[in-house]
Formats: sequence, structure tokens, C-alpha cells
Amino acid sequence: MPQNSVYGGQAVIEGVMFAGKTVNVTAVRQKNNEIRFLEVPRKEIKWVRTLKKIPFVRGIVAIIESSAKGAQHLNFSAEVFSEEEGGEQAADEKPSLFSRLSIILGVAVVGVLSFLFGKFIFTLVPPLIEQFLFSRMFQNQILHNLLEGLIKIILLIGYIYFISLTPMVKRLFQYHGAEHKVISAYEAGLELTVQNVQKFNTLHYRCGSSFIVFTVIVGVVVYSFFRYDSLWERLVLRIVLLPAVIGISYEVLRFTNSLRDIPVLRWLGYPGLWLQKLTTKEPDNSQVEVSIASFNRMRELDGELDRGQMII
Repeated sequence: MPQNSVYGGQAVIEGVMFAGKTVNVTAVRQKNNEIRFLEVPRKEIKWVRTLKKIPFVRGIVAIIESSAKGAQHLNFSAEVFSEEEGGEQAADEKPSLFSRLSIILGVAVVGVLSFLFGKFIFTLVPPLIEQFLFSRMFQNQILHNLLEGLIKIILLIGYIYFISLTPMVKRLFQYHGAEHKVISAYEAGLELTVQNVQKFNTLHYRCGSSFIVFTVIVGVVVYSFFRYDSLWERLVLRIVLLPAVIGISYEVLRFTNSLRDIPVLRWLGYPGLWLQKLTTKEPDNSQVEVSIASFNRMRELDGELDRGQMII
């Protein structure tokens, strides 16, 4: 039977992180085929817990929280990767800068951590480009906002496409797909075996990639309610309104996820799913095994730590 608990995760270097109610767990596949775990109990601050119940505020809190936990688990996977790379190379050699950079950029797309990393860039650069190209053609600011949104989408798709050409990022996107498959299998109430998990699609309505798309769409709408008289005013407005855009986008993501089983209405979540066609790839069985191991360990520890959850 379908499960009620809602879980999320994030692909990391050669592994997957899953966030539970009381613990976050990352599983990473080492080159000797053993799986190495990082288990971090969650300490929930009481006032933060309250904020997470307030519509439009909870989205901002969720982004900050996801960024903090994502960074810790990403660092763990990067350390494991560096240790193994260093072990195979001469003492005076290191993994190439291009290899490391491609990994960082790839993780920036997959996790919501990326969202904070890239949001300011994707907030400020598109209006600069749009202003430079189209400012003298017409005065309709709503049309300017639409063009700005289009430029954001083009930059985002181009960015994802080019980094996905690197082998390491391709593997990262495969683990992203494995993460989605495991969550979908769990939500369908199936036993988490490789065979069962592989039956599912790599796309999921609740993904952070979908969230990024919604911020572009919501941003176009929100910005249209505010006028600006100069480029600087336009840029300042984008920064000031960023929390509102994030908060509304999070609610839109939750809303579309609630409609995913309703015919006709489920198309509301399609823009995010389309982007996931770039940020996820079909995983192999070994990658699915890692994702299952991470999820099962998270669920096991959740049961053990549930009564001892720490609230400050």
C-alpha cells in the first residue's frame, strides 16, 4: 500500500543522501564496491519547527535547511572521492581541476544547495542581458519581464546541458535518477529491491529541479506587479523580491505535487519534469543498490532515534 511519510534526498558524488525525520544518511560507493555511510542525527530547533508550518515562510526555511545539510553530505562524498583518487595517483598528482569543477557544478544543479549558489547569478544576469538587448525596442515592462524569464530558462538549460557532457556529472545525474526511483517505489508501497525500483521513472514532482523552474515562472508574475525606472532599480527589486519568489514557488511545488494523480491537472507540474529530463539519467543496478542502501539505513535509524529526537 502507498506510504504516507514524505522523504527527500540529494545525489552526491558516487552516492545518495536521504533526509529522514530524525537522521540524514549518505551512502557512497567506494571503488572496492563497499558502501560507506555518513549518518547525521537531526537536531531541530523549536522556533524553526514553528516557521516550517507557516505557508510562504516554510519554503525559505526549507531552502536554508537543505543547503546546510546538503553541504555537509556533499563534503563527505567529496572527501571519499578525493581519498580514492589520491590513492590511485602519484603523491604529487591530484584530480584535474576540470574534473573537480565539473563535479561541483553538477551537484549545484541536483541539490537545492545549488539553488542558493546559482539563484543570485540567475537573478541578476538575465535582466542585464535583457536590458542590453531589448531596452530600446519597447517600453512594456511585462514584456520585458517575460523576455527576462525566457533568457533565464535558456541560460539554465544551456548550463545543465554543457556540464552534463562530462562523465562525472553524467554519473551524478544517474544517482539523481536512482534517488527519485527509490522514493517513487517507496511511495508506491513496494519492497525496495533493485528490480522493483528500476520499474519507476527517474522524474519526480517534488524535485529541487522543478523548484528552480517554478522560481522562474513565479518570478515573471511577481515582478510584473512592480515598476522600475532604471536598471539599478530593476536589479534591486529582483534581490528584494527574492524571498517572496522563493516562498511562493515552494507553495506552487507543493500544490502541483498534490495534483500529480489527478488527470488533466497533473500537467501543472510538467515544466519541472521537463527540466528533470536533463538533470536525471537512467541509473545502473549498482547505483540503485547504493540508493536503496541509503534509504533503508535512514529508515532503520529513524525508527531507532525517533523517541530521542532532540528539540532545543
